[in-house]
Parts: sequence; structure tokens; C-alpha cells
Amino acid sequence: MPAAISAFGLRIRPLVTALCLGAAAALLAAPAQARGPEGIADVAEKVIDAVVNISTTQTVEAKGSGESNGAKPNLPPGSPFEEFFDDFFKNRRGGKEGGGPRKTNSLGSGFIIDPAGVAVTNNHVIADSDEINVILNDGTKIKAELVGVDKKTDLAVLKFAPPAGKTLTSVQFGDSDKLRLGEWVVAIGNPFSLGGTVTAGIVSARNRDINSGPYDSYIQTDAAINRGNSGGPLFNLNGEVIGVNTLIISPSGGSIGIGFAVPSKTVVGVVDQLRQFGELRRGWLGVRIQQVTDEIAESLNIKPARGALVAGIDDKGPAKPAGIEPGDVVVKFDGKDVKEPKDLSRVVADTAVGKTVYVVIIRKGKEETKQVTLGRLDDGAKPQPASAKSQPEPDKPVTQKALGLDLAALSKDLRGRYKIKDSVKGVVVVGVDNGSDAAEKRLGAGDVIVEVAQESVANAADLKKRVDQLKKDGKKSVLLLVSNGEGELRFVALSLQ
Repeated sequence: MPAAISAFGLRIRPLVTALCLGAAAALLAAPAQARGPEGIADVAEKVIDAVVNISTTQTVEAKGSGESNGAKPNLPPGSPFEEFFDDFFKNRRGGKEGGGPRKTNSLGSGFIIDPAGVAVTNNHVIADSDEINVILNDGTKIKAELVGVDKKTDLAVLKFAPPAGKTLTSVQFGDSDKLRLGEWVVAIGNPFSLGGTVTAGIVSARNRDINSGPYDSYIQTDAAINRGNSGGPLFNLNGEVIGVNTLIISPSGGSIGIGFAVPSKTVVGVVDQLRQFGELRRGWLGVRIQQVTDEIAESLNIKPARGALVAGIDDKGPAKPAGIEPGDVVVKFDGKDVKEPKDLSRVVADTAVGKTVYVVIIRKGKEETKQVTLGRLDDGAKPQPASAKSQPEPDKPVTQKALGLDLAALSKDLRGRYKIKDSVKGVVVVGVDNGSDAAEKRLGAGDVIVEVAQESVANAADLKKRVDQLKKDGKKSVLLLVSNGEGELRFVALSLQ
């Protein structure tokens, strides 16, 4: 029996060895496959000459010699390091030991979109620079001129003269809307001044809002992006630009696999306008908007919660003559669904000035369609959610109590105390109970309740009566239209339970 077992063991040992070798081969092969598809090399070879380095020069005031981080260290006479530090500080200050203006250099990335000499980069790469140079992949350095910038999307367009007898390589934009999560992408740029660097990764997320601007809709990728990659292109495997690498999240300053690119859909519109006008001409609807929370949606009989709630109307804007009112919820604009306020901000900004569009709203639970001719957004305008201005709490007069609020009729004395304009009508808040839902929603003394459940109120007793009726009707929350002293409106939903 032992002999049989031994013989059996001898017979299976080669098989076990073969299986182990096969497993080892599979493990060795896995890293090669994990590096991505073979097409990455083809993409890099095809587009590498269209990717450029952007070099800028800026004149700044040098810090005074008394500052610790700019001062030459005190060394004993005859020290072997004395000559070294003398040379270092003279070179650093342009040959002068004192302070004064000096030139600083910075490097970023960009890419050519027109062989006539047009390149795209980030605004922050060239901001405040005195001189901009484009450095081609072969090392040729060419002075560039600024065509235009858009600070809100952090994009810039440059123009330069191609070298005599040289045909420039340019790249085309792809459709970022067709990107899928997990799709392979390729980044090429100038990280840490190492020009022509190729990295690859996947699309980690789309439409990412990181609160860096009013039109955030970034592509998130884990392709290695570092300082110096800013302004460089993000390619799909067809060699098309589907994004402009702009931001990274990193506690160390190096890549941790979280990078963000402006999607090509946004870039194309911005670049076209900068080339045509030298500036951005964004559409303007003339509304202030806020989020439709679950409580607000329940109060407005909207299921599910969606859209952008109109909190205020600009008297000179295009929305007012079109019949759009505070309390309307915009759910579709020019055929595009609006799921949240950011969606409306983006689609309005991307729509041509003067274009007539259809806007679908929900008013008192029913859909209506309005026709609006867009105006032009003033660059100083702030298309952001409505907010309230806090006011100091004064001494409380005799009031009516409701919803955790001390309420009073507007009087000349209260208008003066809270600086409330004569045009504002309603019931003024003179106190808020700590721990109440109203306090949590940041209602404060000086706020004026204009409407309850989309019906105007003139006094505190009327307001309390309507709230009590809503409770009897089994409503879980009540929707208030609230104004600050300046007349800026916002909606607030308070719990009735």
C-alpha cells in the first residue's frame, strides 16, 4: 500500500508542477494586461506632436532682504560656503543682491487644435503672465498671443505663428457625452517639466461637481495627472480630445489617482466663442434658483423631487415677460431635462444669446410650457442658489406664535429696525425658537414671510390660521416664500409634525 501511494504520488507530481507553472504564468501575464489595451501606444504616437508645453514669464516684486525665506544666511568670514551662497543669491535675483522686480517662470501644458497655430490650455496656466511661449514636442519655442480666456471654466485660447516650412499636427475634439464609466483614457502633458509624458487610466466618474465654479461638470479619471499637466489633453482611444486636464485632489501635491478634466462638450463651446469674439457670451434667463428638497417637493406635489425652484425673478430679465414666476419649478429647458439647479445654470449658459427656447415648468402641480428669448449674462452676475442674509436679533415685540417663529405685522418701526424695503409685503419674523425646524433652516429675525403654501399672507393671525388648516389636512410640511429686507426671495419648507 505504501508503495502504491508512493507510485501514485510520483505520477501526479509532474501534473502538480505543470499546474503551478501555469498559475505562475497567468500571474506573470496579469500585470501586462492590467496596463491597458494595446491601442494606447497607437494613440500616443498619433497625437504626441500636437501636445505642447506652455511656458510663461511674469515680473514680480522680490521680497525684501529682511524676510527670512529670502535672506542670505549669516556666515563667518572665510567660510567655504560663503562663495557658494553669494553666487546662488546673485543668480536668483538677476545678478543683484538687493530686492526689486524679478522674473519668474512657470510651465504647463496645452494642445494644438488648428495647424494654423491655435492652442488650448488652462487660464490658470497663463494668468497674469507678461510673456507666453508655446514649446513644440521637438523643442521649438514660439512666442504666443492670448486670444481670450474664460475664468469660470478655466480655459484659454492662444495663437502663434507656425515655424516656416513646418506643418503642425493638430487634434480633434470627441464627444464627452458618449464616455462610459471604466472607459480607457490617455493623458499627455508636461508634469514637473517632463514634457511629452504619457499616462493612462479610466473614466472614474462623469458630471462631477466639486464646487470650484458655477458650471462644474468634470470628468474624473485615475490617469496620473500632476502639476504641469494643467491645460493638457485627455484622449479617448480614437485619439480625440474628450477633456482638458485641470485639477487634482492631492494632499502631497502628486497624483493619487483623482484628477479632473473639463469635458470636451464644454470646451468646444467656450473655444468657439473665444476664437470668434475674444470673450464669452453666455445666455441669461434672469432667475434666482434653489434646490428642490424632498420637503419642498412634497409641498408642491412634485414626485419625485427634481428641477430648479425659481426663488426670484429679475425685473429686467427675459423670464418675467415670458410669464415665469417665483414658485415655478423648471424641469426642462430647450428640450433638456433639468434634474437640479446646476443643470439649469449650465444649459442656460451654453445656449446662444437671443435664442428663443421652450421652458417646461411645474406650477401648482401642473406642467406648463413658456417661451423665452434669452438675454446675455453679465460677467459679474452670479448664477447661484438663493441665500438669505442674516440679521441681528432685536428685542421682541408682542407677537403671534407659529412654526417655532415669533411673528408680527410689518410696521414702520419694524421696517426701520430690520431695514426692510417698502416694496416687501408680508409677516415679519422677530424671533426664532432654538432647536426648531425654522432655526435649522436658518430663518432669522428680519426675514419676511410673503406666502404660505403659495398664497400671500398679510398678518400673523392669517398665517397661523393657514398653518393650522394644513395640519388638519394631514400635510407633513408647509412651503413658505421668504424675503429678506432687500426683497430677495427664497423658498423654505418647514415640518408641521
